[in-house]
Amino acid sequence: MIRTFLVASSLILSLAQTATANPIADVICEPTERMTKKLSQALMSERQAMGLRGPEQVVEVWTDQAGDWTMVITYASGQSCIVAMGEAWMETAKRDPA
Repeated sequence: MIRTFLVASSLILSLAQTATANPIADVICEPTERMTKKLSQALMSERQAMGLRGPEQVVEVWTDQAGDWTMVITYASGQSCIVAMGEAWMETAKRDPA
């Protein structure tokens, strides 16, 4: 029982430290212009892909040179929200060289 408590406490502390180390951990939703500025200027990310999720939503994937990625939903209302983040982004589709 004590061992389970210690393991759980350790896990919670490590998750808390990870969240505070994340430069956009406090960002959930922002006006689209502000979100774009944070992603491109503060995190040095570029939009790599985008597609429609519905008539009023666009899904965007932003990546940086280190391979970290951020998935953002941009709404017709002018808000953008980070819905997922990760690392080791890899392009798999062939690109037209022209």
